Amino acid sequence: MQEKDVKNAANGQDPVNNGEDLMDLNADSDVAGSNHLSNPPEELSALEKAQEEAAEWKDKYLRLVAEFDNFRKRTARERVELTQTAGKDIVVSLLDVLDDCDRAQKQLDSSTDVQAIREGVQLVFNKLRNTLQSKGLKQMESVGQPFDADLHEAITEIPAPTPGAAGKVIDQVQPGYYLNDKIIRFAKVVVGK
Repeated sequence: MQEKDVKNAANGQDPVNNGEDLMDLNADSDVAGSNHLSNPPEELSALEKAQEEAAEWKDKYLRLVAEFDNFRKRTARERVELTQTAGKDIVVSLLDVLDDCDRAQKQLDSSTDVQAIREGVQLVFNKLRNTLQSKGLKQMESVGQPFDADLHEAITEIPAPTPGAAGKVIDQVQPGYYLNDKIIRFAKVVVGK
């Protein structure tokens, strides 16, 4: 270093910038108190508010996720219970018919009166039909109706006995059924051609 630079440095001037004053990096040490360093007034409170709001939203989100998960599990459990007990109502109503069948079987073993047995069995059949109808079962009327592939399953075609019977159901091999106006079994029919 040159002698001039050493002098400038000793006087607090920058030797590189030709004697210009050096910036005092410890200027804050002369300021009374430290309030201006530790707490910028608006920035910190806005940051704290944003952090609190973010924490609040996170808490709400976690609670909502937990609540939805509980709802999903509860719904799945209820669905399983419903499928396991869906037929309970019908089975309970058919227990009376089953009891009548047991009584009829005992009478078949001990009675020789064919007419009384026939009447008893007919009563059991009627009770069974009435019980199923009360649960929404309805038999489909097919004979004499025009063939409809949405309702009927054609087993075979035979020549129509009359010209008006062509394309209509001549005979029913197995009846179709509705449950609450929804088809649960298609009728198996013979169609005239």
